[in-house]
Amino acid sequence: MESPKKIAHEIGGVKRDALRFGLNGVKSDIVGSHPLESSYESEKRSHEAMKRTIIGHTYGTALPLKMDMDRQILSRFQRPSGPIPSSMLGLEVYTGAIDDFGFEDYLNDPRDSETVRPVDFHHGMEVRLGMSKGPVAPSFI
Repeated sequence: MESPKKIAHEIGGVKRDALRFGLNGVKSDIVGSHPLESSYESEKRSHEAMKRTIIGHTYGTALPLKMDMDRQILSRFQRPSGPIPSSMLGLEVYTGAIDDFGFEDYLNDPRDSETVRPVDFHHGMEVRLGMSKGPVAPSFI
């Protein structure tokens, strides 16, 4: 007796919904980040690790753990997806990122561009609650 043939498929959604989010870009899959960007990120991570080590040696091991808990709490606090993006101001103040002067401070924030699609509130909440898959909102038209 032959076993019935089964077709593998994903229940509850598709990994990449081309109708909802547009076609997938191949260039982003092939080309990595710029070498300076990866160097900057690794330097930032090593600086954070050294800072945590120094704080741990100076004030005890409980303070870095408390700082991690505070960072996790502040990173979870967001407003629902919609027309006003979450600024994560508390996390920026806590990490000191509010003092950094990035490109969005003297250029424009990419989310303020005219080519950005409006956010679908319902789909954003479905992704956040795990009922749907895919990015919360497509970035550009």
